[in-house]
Amino acid sequence: MKKKIKRILITGAEGFIGSHVVELLLLKGYKINAFINYNFLNNKGHLSQIKKTKNINFYFGDIRDEKIVDKAMKNCDAVMNLAALIGIPYSYEAPSSYVSTNIMGTLNLLNYSLKHKIQRFIHTSTSEVYGSAQFVPITEKHPLVGQSPYSATKIGADHMVTSFNKSFKLNTIILRPFNTFGPRQSLRAVIPTIIAQAISGKKIKIGNLKTRRDFTYVYDTAEAFLKAITCNNKAYGKTFNLGTGYDFSILEIIRLVEKILNKKLIIKTDRKRVRPSKSEVLRLISDNSLAKKTLNWKPKYLKIKGFEKGLKKTIEYMKKDILSYNNDISDYIK
Repeated sequence: MKKKIKRILITGAEGFIGSHVVELLLLKGYKINAFINYNFLNNKGHLSQIKKTKNINFYFGDIRDEKIVDKAMKNCDAVMNLAALIGIPYSYEAPSSYVSTNIMGTLNLLNYSLKHKIQRFIHTSTSEVYGSAQFVPITEKHPLVGQSPYSATKIGADHMVTSFNKSFKLNTIILRPFNTFGPRQSLRAVIPTIIAQAISGKKIKIGNLKTRRDFTYVYDTAEAFLKAITCNNKAYGKTFNLGTGYDFSILEIIRLVEKILNKKLIIKTDRKRVRPSKSEVLRLISDNSLAKKTLNWKPKYLKIKGFEKGLKKTIEYMKKDILSYNNDISDYIK
């Protein structure tokens, strides 16, 4: 009989989703080895906001580096991989960097998971791996289509994780979030980009207004990672969509932000944010029934009321922290 999971290595721990996962797991009594992408300032990112650090150890490095991964994984019972190179536009410019980090970095983590006899390996995928929806809602059986170098490398990483389950009997679970949003998200994502511009002025520079996404509030996404740690072994070797089953267009988001801020916004098309036509993913909406059944996970921020509630919380957070966004939005509000 395997021992209870107590200590978890979380890569990408300092990031948007990762920091929320760390906070939730600490709250539930788990011990965390937080793996943070190395920077010369030893900046802990969003984890710098954590005041109680009794049950958390910090490791700075790169998931491609064997020595630091080996060290960080020692005495851990489980691994949660949230580390990735994620910006889609930059993947057009530097695809080899995405292959190196997203595929080879994941492979490195998998190899050391075997060495350390990790009980459970939880890997973070993305709904971008589906490409433009061939049918909706999207189930886990939908074809995987790499419409950007970023999504192609995430497909490769997902397949690598699955291969270790089949080849080496590593207990793997793949979580596939659909456009998570909420406090702490960077301006690489569309919702904070819209909100930051709306708080700072009246003009909204944006790309394609018609694309539709299934937006999941970050607290719901973090809850799914907790469920993946506590669920039974029926989840091993499987992939789970994490979405709400409802989608909204970019234009609809702008109108909701207008409503919340009680402010009329002027929309300007920013050609820099428009993807190449064959690379654009027009619609993503999930079927989350497998996650509900197997992980016992159900998002709480549902439909337009839930989405609006999440937007309000995100706006409240960004209003308090708008100074940290000012440099990033300078190009938009000129």
